[in-house]
Amino acid sequence: QTLPFFSTRSSRALHSLLQTRRVSFVTMGDKACTIRTRKFLTNRLLGRKQFVIDVLHPNRASVPKEELKEKLAKTYKVSDPKCIFLWGFKIAFGGQRSTGFGVIYDSLDMAKKSLSKHLLMREGLKEKPKGKLARKASKERKNKVLKVRGKAKTEVRSGKAVAKKKKD
Repeated sequence: QTLPFFSTRSSRALHSLLQTRRVSFVTMGDKACTIRTRKFLTNRLLGRKQFVIDVLHPNRASVPKEELKEKLAKTYKVSDPKCIFLWGFKIAFGGQRSTGFGVIYDSLDMAKKSLSKHLLMREGLKEKPKGKLARKASKERKNKVLKVRGKAKTEVRSGKAVAKKKKD
């Protein structure tokens, strides 16, 4: 008589763990890397799969996100690689290992609804607002307006440079 090592509940948990934790091996010439996903969740409310991605890349500084997206698209059978978003990569001390966060959306519409604006702009799915100055530039303009008086204020606000008067 042999007793089962795992109960049915724990064997199901082990099976689901093995199913969700996929390991990919990418080779590009002599520069190879291994991709592992962990903390894999299927978030049905947001229409996405989310995970932490670990990349082992010896003899290499870092791995481009495009390369990682291609490999994840093959591994998880994603039809459109634009639905994959990766961010927040940190390289471990000493190199050779990076950790980041990734999501795979069911469709681009779901991504546009729930993903933050700066990530959509980074991927080219949303345009940057036109006419809006950068934070530092707007603060510099504000301080310049405070320093001038009269008609020069309107010129500075409109963005026209004010030339200083030279004494002859």
